[in-house]
Amino acid sequence: MSAIELTAYSGKILGPIAKVLGWIMNGIYNIVYHLFGVESVTISIIIITILIYTCLLPLTIKQQKFSKLSQKMQPELKAIQNKYKNRKDQASVTAMNEETQLVYQKYGVSPMGSCVQMLIQMPLLFALYRVFYNIPAYITSIKDYFGVLSNGSVVKGSIVDIISNTSGFQDIMQKIVTDYKITSVSVDFTSTDPTALHNYIIDVLYKLPKEGWENLTSYFGGVGDAVNTITPHINKFNYAFGKVNISDTPWNIMKTSFAGHEWILLVLAYVTQVINIKLMPQADTGDNDQMARQMKSMNTMMPLMSLFFCFITPTGLGIYWIASAVVRAIQQFFVNKHIQNLDLDDIIKQNQEKAKKKREKMGISEDQIRQAAQMKTKSIGSKANYVSNAQKELELEKARQAQNNAKPGSLASKANMVRDFNEKNTQHGNNRSTFIVVMHFYKCICCNCCSRG
Repeated sequence: MSAIELTAYSGKILGPIAKVLGWIMNGIYNIVYHLFGVESVTISIIIITILIYTCLLPLTIKQQKFSKLSQKMQPELKAIQNKYKNRKDQASVTAMNEETQLVYQKYGVSPMGSCVQMLIQMPLLFALYRVFYNIPAYITSIKDYFGVLSNGSVVKGSIVDIISNTSGFQDIMQKIVTDYKITSVSVDFTSTDPTALHNYIIDVLYKLPKEGWENLTSYFGGVGDAVNTITPHINKFNYAFGKVNISDTPWNIMKTSFAGHEWILLVLAYVTQVINIKLMPQADTGDNDQMARQMKSMNTMMPLMSLFFCFITPTGLGIYWIASAVVRAIQQFFVNKHIQNLDLDDIIKQNQEKAKKKREKMGISEDQIRQAAQMKTKSIGSKANYVSNAQKELELEKARQAQNNAKPGSLASKANMVRDFNEKNTQHGNNRSTFIVVMHFYKCICCNCCSRG
């Protein structure tokens, strides 16, 4: 394993994604530096954001088409929901699902059509979180400034070389971690691996605030020249707005050295999200007041969640979040114009043709689907009636058993006496005796009622 991978995230799922994104960022950073002489991770973040959402644009358009078609389907879907309202048996649920699926087939769309983009974005977001937490592990030219090359060799006279050759540097570095509350990095200065120790030193130094770099000579007396050499580059590539460390969270920055610059990101996170929501097409809730309230609540909460999100995550991820909101807003402006000019009936027809061709490829004809649907509906209806009748019989049988097992002296046992006597005397035609027993039964009931009162 190369030295550059030691401090990179090693997760089985997000690890490879973070590695690819880090490789892209490394290329962007080097291109910007060589073409324009600019050392800025912030610019690299903005560029990679534009690239990601440019690639996602076809999915965005597809999602918007689905939203439009969903509005057109809504009356039919609502009618199906009303049809099976308060019917929770398995047969009804199955029938409702099948009728709903037929509506989706009619319009040639998939119920999962709006989820694909989100499923792609979430792993990217979490992977970028790992990249921004430890930029030197992914952008090799930045790691080189600290004096550790990608092949693991240490440049003589570099800041890492001076620190690692200082007696007891492990304890000193741990004290720096404690003094500046560097909690966003996991280090182990008891490690016996020299390469790992070099990477841990870089992890801590990279997350030092500016005052930490200014005070570094008080911890290591011989690093003055190295600090003077590296700090101008760090101020360029590692700080947004010249003040905010992109690898640290605004929350940690405010706790250690509040300067007011952190609020710029938080305000931008809120404002850009509000603008993005305003441009997004709103779902037609019709006369559903509950849904309308939920939509309003969601539109209020999302900008607040963005503000909180940018508050507790690395500043670099906050910049990505803000940049993505701006890019999405610009895209949405043009997508809205594109969607408005679309003929929905033509889209439905095209979707149906695609679905038909897909079924034909699978060897399924329209007649087969229609017949299967009819048979399934009949089967469901028969099953529902059967289940209903069977349930009634079961309940009657339970009632009979409960009556037969009645406790002596109870009303149910006296009713059983009347029934048995009546059946016996009916066979012999003794109606007068039956009348007497019935009157006796009602007398007992009255006595019981009086005793309760």
